[in-house]
Amino acid sequence: MSQLATKYIKIKATESLEEQLAEMGTILSQGGAVAFPTETVYGLGANALDPEAVAKIFQAKGRPQDNPLIVHISSREQLEGLVREVNLMAEKLMEAFWPGPLTIVLPKSQLVPKEVTAGLDTVAVRMPDHQVALALIEVAQVPVAAPSANTSGRPSPTEAAHVQQDLGGRVDALVDGGTAQVGLESTVVDVSSKVPTVLRPGSITVEMIAQVLGTEVQVDRALLEKEAAPRSPGMKYAHYSPRGQVTLLRGSEADKLVAKMGELVRAAQVDGKRAAVLCSSETAPKYRETLQQPYFLLELGSRYDLAQVSRRLYQCLRQCDQLGAELIYAESFERTGLGMAIMNRLDKAANYRVVES
Repeated sequence: MSQLATKYIKIKATESLEEQLAEMGTILSQGGAVAFPTETVYGLGANALDPEAVAKIFQAKGRPQDNPLIVHISSREQLEGLVREVNLMAEKLMEAFWPGPLTIVLPKSQLVPKEVTAGLDTVAVRMPDHQVALALIEVAQVPVAAPSANTSGRPSPTEAAHVQQDLGGRVDALVDGGTAQVGLESTVVDVSSKVPTVLRPGSITVEMIAQVLGTEVQVDRALLEKEAAPRSPGMKYAHYSPRGQVTLLRGSEADKLVAKMGELVRAAQVDGKRAAVLCSSETAPKYRETLQQPYFLLELGSRYDLAQVSRRLYQCLRQCDQLGAELIYAESFERTGLGMAIMNRLDKAANYRVVES
């Protein structure tokens, strides 16, 4: 695609958001593509009701056309025109978690073009918990379709600099609103049928959703079936991958974990490969004591503070690229609560490549 002169603005806390974002809103309303911050990751937005504008998202990202998009709104009034009905489950979830990192899948209205939903009869909608994102949607006066603002398959961007690395010159504008606080994409839950189903795990956990709904919540195992038609973003194709090869190291005994990691790093060094280790704060001191340089050690955070791990995951994966790491070995985490979302991203980054300790 031809090179664009990407407009850039950095949000200033001392000035009116509406005034700072006026030009960006005009770009969106006139069919342009704008990268902007949310509480989860940076998104690449376009007018969700304009098929030609939506096409620019797929073109800029190199995103497959059969991968549906999430529509971002700034008010409940915008939702009414996008869906055929809002059932009781959706009402409860919106009351509990909106604005916030929860995307709700509902039957779509005829207003939503097939380019947004990949031809599905449902649409994924969320209201972000980020003042810049909400203000941008408000000034644009259109619902905004927005996947993550990265080249398709790459780790999602949590800072404006990440967007610039991937999409600079490929989008009309970039709004720099600082570092994303959550660090992982939103939870996606389908309530278009009788049984609520999580299609993508996130910081709003399965347990949190079940508590609000007062019913059992399924987790869609089709996440793991590569040939299944995706019902949600992030369910198909390689995702979240740095340039180096990622391998997950599984095991709960710290000493065995450290010993196996040592074997892998030494083997990489013998082969002349640059190795990086992604680990918890608990095991980092052990690696520093036992593993010989040269290798790169990146701390994701504490196993007792998985919110910290989620904030740092994509930053660390992108840092591996900056360091030139060719082989990346990442510790695993418990697959409960927020750990389910963290492991979902690591599984895909590693293309399900696992070594047991």
